[in-house]
Amino acid sequence: MANSKRIESNSLFQLYQALHLSVELFDSGEGFTIFNLNEIGFELPYTSDSYRPNFFSFLFVKNGKGRYTIDEQTFEVEPHSIYFTNPSNYRTFSWTQIDDILLITFDETFLKKYIGEDVYTDFPFLLTETVRPRVVADHFFEEVAVINVEIVNEYRKNTASKYKIIGHLLAVLLFKIREHIWVDYNPIYEGNRSSQIVISFKRILEQHYRDLSLGKADLAFRVQDYANALHLHPNYLSSVIKSKTGKNITAWIAEKTLTEAKSLLQNEDMTIKEISYRLGFSETSHFSNFFKKYEKTSPILYRKSHHS
Repeated sequence: MANSKRIESNSLFQLYQALHLSVELFDSGEGFTIFNLNEIGFELPYTSDSYRPNFFSFLFVKNGKGRYTIDEQTFEVEPHSIYFTNPSNYRTFSWTQIDDILLITFDETFLKKYIGEDVYTDFPFLLTETVRPRVVADHFFEEVAVINVEIVNEYRKNTASKYKIIGHLLAVLLFKIREHIWVDYNPIYEGNRSSQIVISFKRILEQHYRDLSLGKADLAFRVQDYANALHLHPNYLSSVIKSKTGKNITAWIAEKTLTEAKSLLQNEDMTIKEISYRLGFSETSHFSNFFKKYEKTSPILYRKSHHS
């Protein structure tokens, strides 16, 4: 059984190393992996430690049985199912039978490099928290299996165009999956986990800047701090915020920082140097440049204009 150990993993290679599983099949140079779990040599029944990944994964379960737990929800993985997960909270997996289970993983860097910067526009379902495995019809499973065989063949080659070809094939696979499983998916209207992430982020953002204004907090949070507070990877948090609100997380933070800066500048008890430090700027000049960028005036002139 799994112990209380928790693993942070930027890649499947790192995860499998931490879990003491075979990594002989990995080519970990570009943040993409594909192989059949029956090649790994799991000692069944197998249950993993708790881990939090920074990669997306698809499982194509032709024949096998297992269980997946995330956010205190447990899902049974049955034959002829497709299972998708993305970077988010801690989870565990267990297997009782592995006959034919293909696993594909890739990170956001791979997606944007080999498919495109607007990958979440084409495939918004990549940000969904719909983690329940989908049992699919025979014809669809066979259709995607053909694509997967081509991806496996390319992955095992050592050619200059290897990952460009894989990127194109993966895009075809994602389009097929979108049309068959997530044809009507729109993250703006999703009312589950992603929406809760946005709500939680906004609450933490508001509370933190309230604490700053009251002197209960000394330094402004950065993206990593918000991710830590929500137990999420910063890349995933950023992707969800952008997808759901149309505005990236740094813009949200910048707007709140500017609002707080204006408030603090109207308090003459604090020097501009102190305000800069409290808002997370290492140098007063950095704060001045930030303020000028958005307000078209310097902090000093803004303060004077509000105390004339």
